[in-house]
Amino acid sequence: MAPAPASLSAPNALSLLAPARVTSGRWNRSLSVSAAARSVTRVVSVASAAAVTAQRRLVAAAAATEMAPTASGEDGSKPFVEEMRAVAMKLHTKDQAREGEKEPQAPPVAKWEPSVEGYLRFLVDSKLVFQTLEAIVERSAVPWYAEFRNTGLERSEALKKDLEWFRQQGHTIPEPSPPGTTYATLLEELSEKDPQAFICHFYNVYFARTAGGRMIGKKVSEKILDKKELEFYKWEGNLSQLLQNVRNKLNQAASSWSREEKDHCLEETEKSFAYSGGLLRHIFT
Repeated sequence: MAPAPASLSAPNALSLLAPARVTSGRWNRSLSVSAAARSVTRVVSVASAAAVTAQRRLVAAAAATEMAPTASGEDGSKPFVEEMRAVAMKLHTKDQAREGEKEPQAPPVAKWEPSVEGYLRFLVDSKLVFQTLEAIVERSAVPWYAEFRNTGLERSEALKKDLEWFRQQGHTIPEPSPPGTTYATLLEELSEKDPQAFICHFYNVYFARTAGGRMIGKKVSEKILDKKELEFYKWEGNLSQLLQNVRNKLNQAASSWSREEKDHCLEETEKSFAYSGGLLRHIFT
Protein backbone atom coordinates (compact mmCIF):
# COMPACT_ATOMS: atom_id res chain seq x y z
CA MET A 1 0.00 0.00 0.00
CA ALA A 2 1.35 3.40 -0.93
CA PRO A 3 2.16 5.69 2.01
CA ALA A 4 -0.51 8.20 2.86
CA PRO A 5 0.16 11.67 1.44
CA ALA A 6 1.25 14.05 4.13
CA SER A 7 -1.25 16.78 4.89
CA LEU A 8 -0.14 20.38 5.08
CA SER A 9 -0.32 21.48 8.69
CA ALA A 10 -0.73 25.07 9.87
CA PRO A 11 2.95 25.33 10.92
CA ASN A 12 4.01 24.12 7.49
CA ALA A 13 1.68 26.61 5.88
CA LEU A 14 3.18 29.42 7.92
CA SER A 15 6.66 28.42 6.81
CA LEU A 16 5.67 29.33 3.26
CA LEU A 17 5.45 32.98 4.24
CA ALA A 18 9.08 33.81 3.68
CA PRO A 19 9.50 37.62 3.39
CA ALA A 20 10.16 38.91 -0.12
CA ARG A 21 13.43 40.64 -1.08
CA VAL A 22 13.66 43.84 -3.14
CA THR A 23 16.10 44.17 -5.98
CA SER A 24 18.57 45.91 -3.72
CA GLY A 25 18.81 42.74 -1.60
CA ARG A 26 17.30 44.43 1.48
CA TRP A 27 14.08 43.27 3.17
CA ASN A 28 10.86 44.86 1.86
CA ARG A 29 9.48 46.51 5.00
CA SER A 30 6.42 48.01 3.31
CA LEU A 31 4.38 44.88 3.98
CA SER A 32 1.87 45.81 6.67
CA VAL A 33 0.98 43.64 9.60
CA SER A 34 -2.63 43.40 8.46
CA ALA A 35 -1.63 42.23 4.98
CA ALA A 36 0.61 39.59 6.50
CA ALA A 37 -2.23 38.41 8.68
CA ARG A 38 -4.50 38.10 5.66
CA SER A 39 -1.83 36.09 3.86
CA VAL A 40 -1.49 33.74 6.81
CA THR A 41 -5.26 33.24 6.90
CA ARG A 42 -5.43 32.49 3.18
CA VAL A 43 -2.59 29.98 3.26
CA VAL A 44 -3.89 28.19 6.34
CA SER A 45 -7.32 27.96 4.71
CA VAL A 46 -5.80 26.45 1.58
CA ALA A 47 -3.78 24.06 3.74
CA SER A 48 -6.86 22.96 5.66
CA ALA A 49 -8.77 22.35 2.44
CA ALA A 50 -5.86 20.33 1.08
CA ALA A 51 -5.76 18.22 4.23
CA VAL A 52 -9.51 17.50 4.06
CA THR A 53 -9.28 16.57 0.37
CA ALA A 54 -6.35 14.25 1.05
CA GLN A 55 -8.24 12.57 3.88
CA ARG A 56 -11.30 12.00 1.68
CA ARG A 57 -9.14 10.44 -1.00
CA LEU A 58 -7.59 8.10 1.56
CA VAL A 59 -11.00 6.99 2.80
CA ALA A 60 -12.19 6.31 -0.74
CA ALA A 61 -9.03 4.39 -1.53
CA ALA A 62 -9.39 2.25 1.59
CA ALA A 63 -12.98 1.39 0.70
CA ALA A 64 -11.94 0.24 -2.77
CA THR A 65 -8.94 -1.80 -1.60
CA GLU A 66 -10.81 -4.82 -0.26
CA MET A 67 -11.98 -6.12 -3.63
CA ALA A 68 -9.47 -4.23 -5.77
CA PRO A 69 -7.24 -6.04 -8.25
CA THR A 70 -3.82 -6.95 -6.91
CA ALA A 71 -0.58 -5.92 -8.53
CA SER A 72 1.05 -8.06 -11.20
CA GLY A 73 3.82 -10.45 -10.27
CA GLU A 74 7.47 -9.67 -10.82
CA ASP A 75 7.37 -11.44 -14.20
CA GLY A 76 4.35 -9.42 -15.28
CA SER A 77 1.94 -12.33 -14.83
CA LYS A 78 -1.45 -11.87 -13.21
CA PRO A 79 -1.49 -13.01 -9.54
CA PHE A 80 -3.73 -16.04 -9.09
CA VAL A 81 -5.96 -14.23 -6.59
CA GLU A 82 -6.76 -11.75 -9.34
CA GLU A 83 -7.91 -14.66 -11.51
CA MET A 84 -10.11 -15.83 -8.64
CA ARG A 85 -11.54 -12.37 -8.22
CA ALA A 86 -12.29 -12.02 -11.94
CA VAL A 87 -14.27 -15.26 -11.99
CA ALA A 88 -16.13 -14.31 -8.81
CA MET A 89 -17.06 -10.87 -10.14
CA LYS A 90 -18.62 -12.39 -13.26
CA LEU A 91 -20.95 -14.39 -11.02
CA HIS A 92 -22.39 -11.19 -9.59
CA THR A 93 -25.28 -9.34 -11.21
CA LYS A 94 -24.79 -6.00 -12.92
CA ASP A 95 -26.39 -4.33 -9.90
CA GLN A 96 -23.81 -5.91 -7.60
CA ALA A 97 -20.64 -5.39 -9.65
CA ARG A 98 -19.63 -3.68 -12.86
CA GLU A 99 -18.17 -6.95 -14.17
CA GLY A 100 -21.30 -8.92 -13.23
CA GLU A 101 -22.86 -11.18 -15.85
CA LYS A 102 -25.53 -13.12 -13.93
CA GLU A 103 -29.26 -12.50 -13.89
CA PRO A 104 -30.56 -11.73 -10.38
CA GLN A 105 -32.04 -14.76 -8.58
CA ALA A 106 -33.08 -12.87 -5.46
CA PRO A 107 -34.65 -9.49 -4.79
CA PRO A 108 -32.30 -6.52 -4.28
CA VAL A 109 -31.10 -6.15 -0.70
CA ALA A 110 -33.04 -2.89 -0.34
CA LYS A 111 -36.28 -4.83 -0.89
CA TRP A 112 -35.55 -7.60 1.59
CA GLU A 113 -37.96 -7.92 4.49
CA PRO A 114 -35.78 -9.78 6.99
CA SER A 115 -36.96 -11.26 10.26
CA VAL A 116 -34.94 -11.81 13.41
CA GLU A 117 -35.67 -15.54 13.20
CA GLY A 118 -34.35 -15.81 9.65
CA TYR A 119 -31.32 -13.68 10.45
CA LEU A 120 -30.53 -15.90 13.43
CA ARG A 121 -30.60 -18.97 11.19
CA PHE A 122 -28.14 -17.23 8.87
CA LEU A 123 -25.82 -16.33 11.75
CA VAL A 124 -25.94 -19.83 13.26
CA ASP A 125 -25.16 -21.50 9.94
CA SER A 126 -22.42 -18.94 9.22
CA LYS A 127 -20.84 -19.68 12.60
CA LEU A 128 -20.74 -23.39 11.76
CA VAL A 129 -19.10 -22.71 8.39
CA PHE A 130 -16.46 -20.43 9.89
CA GLN A 131 -15.77 -22.86 12.74
CA THR A 132 -15.24 -25.57 10.14
CA LEU A 133 -12.82 -23.46 8.11
CA GLU A 134 -10.87 -22.53 11.23
CA ALA A 135 -10.69 -26.16 12.39
CA ILE A 136 -9.49 -27.30 8.96
CA VAL A 137 -6.56 -24.89 8.81
CA GLU A 138 -5.72 -25.61 12.44
CA ARG A 139 -5.63 -29.34 11.78
CA SER A 140 -3.77 -28.85 8.46
CA ALA A 141 -4.23 -32.21 6.81
CA VAL A 142 -2.48 -30.49 3.91
CA PRO A 143 0.66 -28.91 5.43
CA TRP A 144 0.41 -25.53 3.72
CA TYR A 145 -3.08 -24.95 5.16
CA ALA A 146 -1.18 -23.92 8.30
CA GLU A 147 -0.26 -20.66 6.54
CA PHE A 148 -3.90 -19.60 6.88
CA ARG A 149 -4.09 -19.84 10.67
CA ASN A 150 -4.70 -16.67 12.67
CA THR A 151 -5.11 -14.39 9.67
CA GLY A 152 -7.29 -11.93 11.58
CA LEU A 153 -10.25 -12.71 9.31
CA GLU A 154 -11.64 -15.46 11.58
CA ARG A 155 -15.32 -14.94 12.43
CA SER A 156 -16.51 -17.73 14.72
CA GLU A 157 -15.69 -15.95 18.00
CA ALA A 158 -17.36 -12.76 16.80
CA LEU A 159 -20.47 -14.73 15.84
CA LYS A 160 -20.45 -16.46 19.23
CA LYS A 161 -20.63 -13.03 20.90
CA ASP A 162 -23.44 -11.91 18.60
CA LEU A 163 -25.53 -15.00 19.27
CA GLU A 164 -25.05 -14.52 23.00
CA TRP A 165 -26.31 -10.94 22.63
CA PHE A 166 -29.45 -12.21 20.85
CA ARG A 167 -29.92 -14.77 23.63
CA GLN A 168 -29.76 -12.00 26.23
CA GLN A 169 -32.48 -10.14 24.30
CA GLY A 170 -34.77 -13.11 24.84
CA HIS A 171 -34.40 -14.82 21.45
CA THR A 172 -34.10 -18.59 21.08
CA ILE A 173 -30.95 -19.60 19.23
CA PRO A 174 -31.72 -22.34 16.69
CA GLU A 175 -29.60 -25.35 15.86
CA PRO A 176 -27.65 -25.34 12.57
CA SER A 177 -29.89 -26.09 9.59
CA PRO A 178 -29.25 -28.12 6.39
CA PRO A 179 -27.69 -25.26 4.37
CA GLY A 180 -25.02 -24.84 7.06
CA THR A 181 -24.44 -28.49 7.94
CA THR A 182 -24.29 -29.54 4.28
CA TYR A 183 -21.77 -26.84 3.48
CA ALA A 184 -19.62 -27.67 6.51
CA THR A 185 -19.55 -31.34 5.48
CA LEU A 186 -18.53 -30.40 1.94
CA LEU A 187 -15.69 -28.22 3.22
CA GLU A 188 -14.37 -31.06 5.35
CA GLU A 189 -14.43 -33.45 2.40
CA LEU A 190 -12.78 -31.02 -0.02
CA SER A 191 -10.06 -30.11 2.45
CA GLU A 192 -9.00 -33.78 2.62
CA LYS A 193 -9.38 -34.77 -1.02
CA ASP A 194 -9.28 -31.62 -3.16
CA PRO A 195 -7.11 -28.75 -1.80
CA GLN A 196 -7.57 -26.53 -4.86
CA ALA A 197 -11.36 -26.68 -4.62
CA PHE A 198 -11.19 -26.10 -0.87
CA ILE A 199 -9.08 -22.96 -1.33
CA CYS A 200 -11.66 -21.59 -3.75
CA HIS A 201 -14.32 -21.84 -1.03
CA PHE A 202 -11.93 -20.46 1.58
CA TYR A 203 -11.24 -17.37 -0.54
CA ASN A 204 -14.84 -16.66 -1.49
CA VAL A 205 -16.30 -17.18 1.99
CA TYR A 206 -13.84 -14.86 3.72
CA PHE A 207 -13.58 -12.16 1.09
CA ALA A 208 -17.31 -11.98 0.40
CA ARG A 209 -17.99 -11.29 4.08
CA THR A 210 -15.67 -8.27 4.04
CA ALA A 211 -17.28 -6.75 0.95
CA GLY A 212 -20.92 -7.38 0.09
CA GLY A 213 -21.46 -9.13 3.41
CA ARG A 214 -20.88 -5.91 5.33
CA MET A 215 -23.34 -4.05 3.11
CA ILE A 216 -25.98 -6.74 3.71
CA GLY A 217 -25.33 -6.63 7.46
CA LYS A 218 -25.77 -2.87 7.50
CA LYS A 219 -29.08 -3.02 5.62
CA VAL A 220 -30.46 -5.80 7.81
CA SER A 221 -29.40 -3.97 10.96
CA GLU A 222 -31.20 -0.83 9.82
CA LYS A 223 -34.42 -2.79 9.30
CA ILE A 224 -34.59 -5.08 12.33
CA LEU A 225 -31.84 -4.24 14.85
CA ASP A 226 -32.18 -0.48 15.29
CA LYS A 227 -28.85 -0.05 13.44
CA LYS A 228 -26.86 -2.14 15.92
CA GLU A 229 -23.52 -3.17 14.42
CA LEU A 230 -22.80 -6.83 15.12
CA GLU A 231 -19.36 -8.13 16.00
CA PHE A 232 -19.57 -10.29 12.86
CA TYR A 233 -18.88 -7.16 10.83
CA LYS A 234 -15.97 -5.84 12.90
CA TRP A 235 -12.31 -6.77 12.52
CA GLU A 236 -9.36 -5.96 14.73
CA GLY A 237 -6.63 -4.03 12.99
CA ASN A 238 -6.48 -2.73 9.42
CA LEU A 239 -8.89 -4.87 7.40
CA SER A 240 -7.36 -3.91 4.06
CA GLN A 241 -3.95 -5.07 5.27
CA LEU A 242 -5.38 -8.30 6.69
CA LEU A 243 -6.93 -9.04 3.31
CA GLN A 244 -3.71 -8.23 1.48
CA ASN A 245 -1.78 -10.58 3.77
CA VAL A 246 -4.17 -13.41 2.87
CA ARG A 247 -3.97 -12.56 -0.83
CA ASN A 248 -0.20 -12.90 -0.61
CA LYS A 249 -0.50 -16.29 1.10
CA LEU A 250 -3.00 -17.51 -1.50
CA ASN A 251 -0.73 -16.40 -4.34
CA GLN A 252 2.19 -18.16 -2.70
CA ALA A 253 0.22 -21.39 -2.27
CA ALA A 254 -0.91 -21.32 -5.91
CA SER A 255 2.56 -20.56 -7.24
CA SER A 256 3.40 -24.29 -7.23
CA TRP A 257 0.15 -25.39 -8.87
CA SER A 258 -0.08 -26.49 -12.47
CA ARG A 259 -2.33 -24.61 -14.87
CA GLU A 260 -4.77 -27.50 -14.68
CA GLU A 261 -4.92 -27.25 -10.86
CA LYS A 262 -5.49 -23.50 -11.05
CA ASP A 263 -8.30 -23.94 -13.55
CA HIS A 264 -9.86 -26.60 -11.33
CA CYS A 265 -9.82 -24.12 -8.43
CA LEU A 266 -11.49 -21.45 -10.56
CA GLU A 267 -14.17 -23.89 -11.74
CA GLU A 268 -15.28 -24.38 -8.12
CA THR A 269 -16.30 -20.72 -7.81
CA GLU A 270 -19.89 -21.16 -8.93
CA LYS A 271 -20.41 -23.97 -6.43
CA SER A 272 -19.02 -21.81 -3.63
CA PHE A 273 -21.51 -19.08 -4.56
CA ALA A 274 -24.36 -21.57 -4.54
CA TYR A 275 -23.57 -22.83 -1.03
CA SER A 276 -23.07 -19.33 0.36
CA GLY A 277 -26.31 -18.29 -1.31
CA GLY A 278 -28.07 -21.05 0.57
CA LEU A 279 -27.06 -19.38 3.84
CA LEU A 280 -28.08 -15.92 2.68
CA ARG A 281 -31.49 -17.20 1.65
CA HIS A 282 -32.33 -17.49 5.35
CA ILE A 283 -32.42 -13.70 5.51
CA PHE A 284 -34.90 -12.90 2.74
CA THR A 285 -37.20 -15.94 2.81
